[in-house]
Amino acid sequence: MKQKLSKRLEKVHVVLGNKSCDLDSLISALTYAYFLDKVSPPDVLCLPVLNIPRRDFSYFTETRFILEELNIPESFYIFRDEINLHQLNAEGKLSLTLVNSSMLTSEDESLESAIVKVINPDEQCDGNLELQASSSSLVVKEILQEAPELITQQLAYLLRGSILFKCMSLEPERITEQQEKVLSILEEKFPDLPPREEIISVLQDTQFNPQGVSIEEVMLKDLKELSDGEIKVAISTVYMTLEVRGNLNKIVGIWPHFIRKHFSREYQGSQLKIGLVVHDCLLLTVKDEGMFQVAGNI
Repeated sequence: MKQKLSKRLEKVHVVLGNKSCDLDSLISALTYAYFLDKVSPPDVLCLPVLNIPRRDFSYFTETRFILEELNIPESFYIFRDEINLHQLNAEGKLSLTLVNSSMLTSEDESLESAIVKVINPDEQCDGNLELQASSSSLVVKEILQEAPELITQQLAYLLRGSILFKCMSLEPERITEQQEKVLSILEEKFPDLPPREEIISVLQDTQFNPQGVSIEEVMLKDLKELSDGEIKVAISTVYMTLEVRGNLNKIVGIWPHFIRKHFSREYQGSQLKIGLVVHDCLLLTVKDEGMFQVAGNI
């Protein structure tokens, strides 16, 4: 893949996931780039790009698990710090498909002119976040319409796992009609796929019990920052089972180091309980220099 990048190319079509690089975003980007590669003219290089630096990929345990299960090597992926999209755009070579987001970050605003397609499930939901579709289901739907022969059992495993991961915190009746239809089509086409319950159980275990990942890395994985120009607030999601909620003190204990290291003044963290879309929010503020306090439990 990297050898291809070094060649003189007239056109490069990049499929770019969102900054959170969640399983749905990554699988959708990989699959849609594969689809484009099969249906595009030979002079167009189609690339999936993970919208994170390569060094951050170790945080994404559930994503790494499902890809390792299919023996897809990490060297196959292209990360954001390994390709200069701005240079490609300046040379007039870049086409861009956005997955799981309809907006570019502020540093990428100049790439807006290169956008040719947006695959964003949020634009197809009715405002109920629990009923929104997944990007993976939208990608499957398009491939089934345009080139159904491209859906292999390996690809079906990836896409089905991504959709199930997106839905696994919901009750069965809360899965969208589109997602259920896509899952049923894949299962009918490939009856040897593992049972849904088995995939969900393994993904939950991987998500809630990440191996070899520190608490700081878990907090960085889904870190989102908001600012009004004076105060900066960062929101980080830490998944844990009810049995290990005693780790809360450990999480609070590393905040001073975490805040100093990442130059933020105020942080808000949230924890998601298993099985329900319920959040416990812990607000920490900087009282005086070097002193931190719990401002409230929301």
